[in-house]
Amino acid sequence: MTKQYFKIAGGYVYDPVNGLDGQVQDLWILDGKMVEAPAADVKPARTLSASGYVIMPGGVDMHCHIAGPKVNMARKMRPEDKRRDEVVKRTARTHSGTMGSVPSTFATGYKYIGLGYTTAFDAAVPPLSARHAHEEFEDTPCIDKGFYVLMGNNHYIMNCIAENEQARLKSFIGWLLGAAKGFAPKLVNPGGVEVWKHHQGGDVDGIDDPVDHYNVTPRQIVTNITRAANEINLPHPVHIHCNNLGMPGNWTTTQNTMNALEGHTGHITHIQFHSYGGGDADEDTFHSKVEPLAQYVNENPNVTVDVGQVMFGETTSMTGDGPLGYYLQNVYGTKWFSADTELESGCGIAPIKYRNKSLVHALQWAIGLEWYLMVEDPWRVVMSTDHPNGGSFMAYPQIIRLLMDSTFRRDVLNTVHPEVVNRCQLADLDREYSLGEIAIITRAGPAKLLGLKNKGHLGPGADADITIYLPHENKQTMFEMPRYVIKDGEILVEDGEIRKETFGRTLYVDPGYDPDTEAHIAEWFEQYYSIRFRNYPVGDNYLHNAEQIPT
Repeated sequence: MTKQYFKIAGGYVYDPVNGLDGQVQDLWILDGKMVEAPAADVKPARTLSASGYVIMPGGVDMHCHIAGPKVNMARKMRPEDKRRDEVVKRTARTHSGTMGSVPSTFATGYKYIGLGYTTAFDAAVPPLSARHAHEEFEDTPCIDKGFYVLMGNNHYIMNCIAENEQARLKSFIGWLLGAAKGFAPKLVNPGGVEVWKHHQGGDVDGIDDPVDHYNVTPRQIVTNITRAANEINLPHPVHIHCNNLGMPGNWTTTQNTMNALEGHTGHITHIQFHSYGGGDADEDTFHSKVEPLAQYVNENPNVTVDVGQVMFGETTSMTGDGPLGYYLQNVYGTKWFSADTELESGCGIAPIKYRNKSLVHALQWAIGLEWYLMVEDPWRVVMSTDHPNGGSFMAYPQIIRLLMDSTFRRDVLNTVHPEVVNRCQLADLDREYSLGEIAIITRAGPAKLLGLKNKGHLGPGADADITIYLPHENKQTMFEMPRYVIKDGEILVEDGEIRKETFGRTLYVDPGYDPDTEAHIAEWFEQYYSIRFRNYPVGDNYLHNAEQIPT
């Protein structure tokens, strides 16, 4: 049988992993994978001319909120958000969907693929609710996806740390990831959410504050989970939402958290929200502290970050950080939802509107951009809006323009609260990203940090996930509507239109664990959980299209 090659002819290829920075190159695809060029006499079954176009791997969003119980609750509590926004209409090829700041499952998949993103990871799922997230993934078309498992306030984990049972902790992390069919450990306000659940309005002030009833501190949680996850050799060892998110003066907590990694590999997420100077919720002292934190990242290769860029407009804050949700409700006086997931985590949801004339909001916007521009190595910083917390993932093209066009960035800066220029260094930063650097922070970098060897590049063996753009002087225009988006070797998008719907794969890890610890885990479950131990894990037969990533 003749091999059915698909050839993409010509085009300026930006593939940082393989050293391509705009060189004209032919690409060959076979059975959904990138392959070496065949012999000269081999004719492709299909050829797509990309002459004059820019070619990149499919985008990888390593931090967003697109599935699971808190996302679904946010959809329910924001009907007004959906009424005033566009809808995705049903066509012969697609289902209908609603937009707003928290799009429906179908709309999420269509909009991601329409921007040229082919992979996305939900950043915070309680393992008890893993089935819910998997069910929504089954309903999210076009993209590959996975999720991180909340562990920073897990009772069993805190008991292991308090009792200095590091071997049992390591086994439990491996067991929990396999049980949830998740991808990586996620720490959200470690220890602080548990304090909140005991004392409404309570939280931890720093990473050395004790957590009630457990005789542990956030520092111990960060250090021990990070060490265990690195020893397990997870592809993405640990994803950390620091304590004191959004609070003036929290930059010291962030630096202490980086130190708590003790040289182990760790990722600090939505770093913009953790880079504030000042104190006591005082707007008069609120200012950027990106410079010392970025310098720390520049000097310590074990630490990586994604930004959590704030964009002006209305959105929805949703987080596994219950105290933060309560704080935002008090600040903005909006409706509010809070939930307690037994023995594991909590969450808070509240509407929010970022205004360019607000000093605090404008500083948040500027601080995010400072992070992109002050981290010297683009492989160490990843594009994100913490969708939808800082803004929608649909804002990525505008962020790209802000990074590539210093004149545009300065023009926008001139429209925000005038005091911003005195509270940060953004006005003095002239750096402009290249297309190659954009390919790193949106594709190659996140794929590398996630340990996805088949993503983020176009070399032999990679998934044939490809985005083809028409060059344009206005980079927002260029990145808003790719000419073609190819997923697993098939053209799914052409000129903004969905040509074919697929449902992608769920990516997960199953690192294994010491089976002798299972009896202890089971005994604890039967004593404290509301469900039986044997009903807790997500079975292999529950996932219809999944790929296990090796550890």
